[in-house]
Amino acid sequence: MQSGPEEGPWVDQQDPYESVIIGGVRVAVDLHCHLLPGLDDGARDLDDAVAMAKQAQADGIAAICATPHIRQDHDVRIPELPSRLSEVAAAVRAAGCRTRILPGGEVSVSQLDALDDSELSAVSLGGSGRWILLEPAPGPIDERFEQAVGVLGRRGFRALVAHPERHLGPDLIERLGQLVDQGSLVQATADFFVDEHSRQGMLALARAGVIHVLGSDSHSSLAGRPVALAAALQVLATAEPTAAHLGWIAGTAPRAIVAGRDLTSPFPPSR
Repeated sequence: MQSGPEEGPWVDQQDPYESVIIGGVRVAVDLHCHLLPGLDDGARDLDDAVAMAKQAQADGIAAICATPHIRQDHDVRIPELPSRLSEVAAAVRAAGCRTRILPGGEVSVSQLDALDDSELSAVSLGGSGRWILLEPAPGPIDERFEQAVGVLGRRGFRALVAHPERHLGPDLIERLGQLVDQGSLVQATADFFVDEHSRQGMLALARAGVIHVLGSDSHSSLAGRPVALAAALQVLATAEPTAAHLGWIAGTAPRAIVAGRDLTSPFPPSR
């Protein structure tokens, strides 16, 4: 397990700084956030990264996984990530912000063959060496992505499928269900639940039982999606099966993922 500046037993304990948002539910971790500046299309500079961490704290988020793009169009050098993470974590603490900063990466499916196991472990969520935030190729999710998830599993990792709402196809729910059957979980983008134009489509995925955790997929405090999950959880509280499992979605599952524990959804996908 890779050590990092913000690792610790907090992932197995209730953080005193987490904020109750609805029905006693607490938000543990934003699992998808482009927080590290100067690496990809994320935070513009250190001040922007600190402002993003402050957004998270204001929303009741205890920790952020910093997930830079690991794909060919961004020159992200994995060995440099621990020092970049330490720099941001130190700046966040110096600013009086309590948000914890954890390691991670958003790994493009096209890069899997180019990364060895140690590199994958280094960009696993929480640095735990287990869960990989896996980005599908542009276009609908297809059998090639399913095959890549199978290969990832045989290498000892589990996939957290990133933003399925960006990979629409007529068989999306069925494809996601098959991925869940393979041991994957699915991360949806919180802001799409809040936007009135995309809300109903996102709720359709939630009702089908193929949304398990949320991420902000924020890239900056200055524009675009905020580092915020609470409003999306309020929307998920209006649908089943997610309404009955908000504590698992917001807390239990993210904590287990960053701790590298195996995890099974408490609700099956519908077919």
